[in-house]
Amino acid sequence: MIDPKDLANIMMSCAAFTLMSLGLVSVHIDQSMESWSRRFFGTMFLILLLCACMDLISEPLTVSLFTVSPKLPLYGQSLLSAALIPLLTLYLLHCAGQDFHRSGVFWIVFWVFVFYAALLTVTQFTTFIYYYTPDNTYHRGPWYPLLLVPPALSMLALFVAVLRRRSTLTRKQFLAFLLYIILPTFGMLIQMFFYGIYAVGFGTTLAAMSMYLFIMLDQVEKHTHRYEEILRQRASITVLQMRPHFIYNTLLSIYYLCEQDVKKAQQVILDFSSYLRQNFTAISKADMIPISEELEHTRAYLAVEQVRFSDMLFVEFDTPFTRFRVPPLTLQPIVENAVKHGVDPELGPLKITVQTRETPTGSEIIVTDNGPGYSPADDNEPHIALGNIRERLELMCGGTLDIQSGTAGGTVVTIMIPDRRPE
Repeated sequence: MIDPKDLANIMMSCAAFTLMSLGLVSVHIDQSMESWSRRFFGTMFLILLLCACMDLISEPLTVSLFTVSPKLPLYGQSLLSAALIPLLTLYLLHCAGQDFHRSGVFWIVFWVFVFYAALLTVTQFTTFIYYYTPDNTYHRGPWYPLLLVPPALSMLALFVAVLRRRSTLTRKQFLAFLLYIILPTFGMLIQMFFYGIYAVGFGTTLAAMSMYLFIMLDQVEKHTHRYEEILRQRASITVLQMRPHFIYNTLLSIYYLCEQDVKKAQQVILDFSSYLRQNFTAISKADMIPISEELEHTRAYLAVEQVRFSDMLFVEFDTPFTRFRVPPLTLQPIVENAVKHGVDPELGPLKITVQTRETPTGSEIIVTDNGPGYSPADDNEPHIALGNIRERLELMCGGTLDIQSGTAGGTVVTIMIPDRRPE
């Protein structure tokens, strides 16, 4: 009859073998993980896979079936498991941005491992710590607790090192290292009090997989933050982009107005100055701004353009609802896009309507024009500009931008801002 403890050990070893095999495959497939982390987890999973194989070989059932000696596999398993602590310490120092050559904790852990390896080697020729009887039965010797001291000291040193470097680790990295310390330690306590249950190896396997998952999640978060930062930087660049010919034409209009209508020229300078101020201020604003500021910026821009195009451009604002916020330069580029592609002497006057309204789910801005319309198939500048606005809306407030052709021609752009607390 199979001993329940032996069966439990075999099941844990098989589970460890399966998990570590899956871990190795995952590390090999996941090319997005940082190279240092991939090497660390690849090495750790390989070591634990070998440990699971040796654990299976040293099981009494395996020994009796194949007439093998469990002594050497147990030695290899114990030595490889202990080697994980210096490896883990190296990874901790890497995550904390420190050089292991100058780290005291690494050398403490390293020399404790060397002592443990020597003690384990001596054990193979004595009966003081553990031994096997001629029938391959495992027995603990009177000095068995001595064998647990070096791993315990290493884990304690690692635990202190993790706590001291908490401020330099991310939250998920900190939890990952803590789990790797807690689970094997818990397994060690089980193994001490329940003779014959090899819980340390299985606890280490669970710890390794838990650590891998936490580090993966941490790196996903880092990639997400990096992508968001790229979007923010691109948004800042997009925000500051002003068409050179618009500036040139505005200055030229002011030049001629200075002779024809001084007061009108002064007003255009004020409107143009307001437009420029909003553009230059936008780069310093990483957060949402009141819609009233965006409306002011849009009015300043349109006032300048109305001087240039005279009776070719008409604007209507229907904006009674202004108790919400938007990303900087959301509305003005949409209106500018409508002017740029809608003012055409052959098509007649361009009429632009800007509306705001409150909805059950948030706030809406609707920009309508009677221009030539919008073709989604075109891959040109206006599509890129509107795409940048859509990205900033999604990133900064979870908003949306919808572009449709009007029922009577032209284009309808609808911006949806989800509910936020009013100013």
